[in-house]
Amino acid sequence: MYSIREVCQRTGLTAHTLRYYEKEGLLTGVQRSKGGFRQYSDEDLEALGLICCLKNTGMSLQEIARFVQLTQQGDGTLAERVAMLRACRENVLARMAEMQRYLDKVNWKLGFFTEKLRHYEEQGKEK
Repeated sequence: MYSIREVCQRTGLTAHTLRYYEKEGLLTGVQRSKGGFRQYSDEDLEALGLICCLKNTGMSLQEIARFVQLTQQGDGTLAERVAMLRACRENVLARMAEMQRYLDKVNWKLGFFTEKLRHYEEQGKEK
């Protein structure tokens, strides 16, 4: 079991964010100590990893909460979960393609200005 401080250190999330994720239904079933302190399990850390992954792909917190709800409902929701993940994957692929276009443009400009700099420096040596 992990304290909230340990989970924050492991995940880079703040305690406020962890509590918010619980409140919004993204992270469910977090155990409490006799003193009322949160105690996170390895399964909770795994769930947080998925939440962060999905969030970083652009999935909204509402969509992630829906995914968590579907997971809790069991195998009868597998088709909907697969559809959500496929849509997520398509979004990531589209963003990657967009970023590749940006990288291609930056690389082209880098080559252009590198060559221009080389000519400029050669002209300075000739004087």
